[in-house]
Amino acid sequence: MKQNKPVNLGKEVYKQLRTQSWDELWHHEVPLFDAGTVEYRSARVGLVRAIGVVALEKATKEQRDQTSEWLIGLLQDPDEKVRRYAMAALPKVGGGEESEKAILEILDQPAGEIEVKSVSKTLSKIGGEATLEKLEALHDDNEVLHQAEQKVKAQLARKEEPASIRMDAKIKETRKLRIHLRTRRGMELFVRDELLAHPKLKSRFKVVRTSPGCVAISALRPFTLADVYELRTFGSINFVLGVVAKNEANHTAALAKIIASELTQLLCSKLTEGQPRYRLQFMRAKVPPRKVQDIANAAFGLCPDLLNDPRKSPWAIEVYPEKVGQSVELRPRVLPDPRFTYRVDDVSASTHPPLAAAMAQLAGIEENESIWDPFCGSALELIERARLGGVDSIIASDRDADAIEVARLNFESAGIESGKVALHLGSFRNYEAVTGIARRSISLIIANPPLGRRVRIEDLQGLIKDFFQVATDTLRPGGRLVFINPLKLDSHDPTLKLEARHLVDLGGFDCRVEKWLKQ
Repeated sequence: MKQNKPVNLGKEVYKQLRTQSWDELWHHEVPLFDAGTVEYRSARVGLVRAIGVVALEKATKEQRDQTSEWLIGLLQDPDEKVRRYAMAALPKVGGGEESEKAILEILDQPAGEIEVKSVSKTLSKIGGEATLEKLEALHDDNEVLHQAEQKVKAQLARKEEPASIRMDAKIKETRKLRIHLRTRRGMELFVRDELLAHPKLKSRFKVVRTSPGCVAISALRPFTLADVYELRTFGSINFVLGVVAKNEANHTAALAKIIASELTQLLCSKLTEGQPRYRLQFMRAKVPPRKVQDIANAAFGLCPDLLNDPRKSPWAIEVYPEKVGQSVELRPRVLPDPRFTYRVDDVSASTHPPLAAAMAQLAGIEENESIWDPFCGSALELIERARLGGVDSIIASDRDADAIEVARLNFESAGIESGKVALHLGSFRNYEAVTGIARRSISLIIANPPLGRRVRIEDLQGLIKDFFQVATDTLRPGGRLVFINPLKLDSHDPTLKLEARHLVDLGGFDCRVEKWLKQ
């Protein structure tokens, strides 16, 4: 027989009272609560939470101050439950030094585990320098208090000076330093080839290994993050901090030791302007928040200068599953991406910028190019190709008027000469009327057609067939077609020959990035 869950009286009272006005609660409920017996106050403790919420949402500053003073008084209540409810309500009315002081005084008295957790949670929200001094003086190994100390330090750091990544700081300690250039699965060959072809970087880095979605490299000489960001096809730069073996008995301690390692401290201190803070993330795995917090607390115990802070942290520590165990990696969160700052606006289903750069590099460079994108969207492919040089004219067309406007803005932001760019609204099937393109006049078509996933297409197969035919008609001999093909569909025209094909993950589904040559 199924048993009913016991009724939470505090929660039920809260639901009843939180819809009332502050005046009703303050002038009727609060006096009854103050004058009530121990049993009455325990049964009506939901009032404490309710008046905190109502004061936040509906009260004047004077009323919030009155509420705060009342809540501070409740911190001395003999009923531990009342004290906990008061602690939870105080941040809603602003906290302040007086509230912080009153809560810190609880730590000077015997307190149970539940109350210590409440103290920690409240101090995490309203604590300041006084909290740090108190917690450091206690020298307590309590993980809950460590968590509060981390959060207070992070809050103060955010207020004092927002941390940022030093792009031009020289990384000289390159011996045994392993870097993962992570990208979308299927893009790793583009990243590898771009690095090996880069005139400056090919002699500074060595490719160690290429695997799906990752190119592992090592540095042969000192470098900066700005150097690596000259590559345009990777997704993120990840410094490998260490690996936790699959059979590791104490997983939490092992991860914490790597997070707090000398390598982490060295990289963060050298490459961070401000207080080093990180966000701990498990990639391709679901890990309970409690487990994540336990690891962060343990790492903080080993190195209090590294703060776990999910809000606007300059670093992410990412844990990736690998064959040998878990790879723990430090990633700079460089936003906005300095490689694609020209992208001032966007449209739905636009190409991922590194993929657009990869398509431009796959197309190659020819002089006096006449290039066309019949589905231009935000124009990333055209801009990335124009950056490589040798472009004489750019034709961008799309059926969406919003896309044409976004493309115009991005062209301007990228500094592309307006005299080289022609923007047209209309279907690629009517290319002669819409764009004025003559047959056999285009040297490169580069495009990301609608894929039928993010943008619904009634007859996607018919669209791709027509696109192949238009490409055959408009490309001159020696011309190239580079596009993302959502279907296992090839050109039936013998004058269009497939030269390269890469299967790439576009965010949950695979498509083929292809290059065709016109004979």
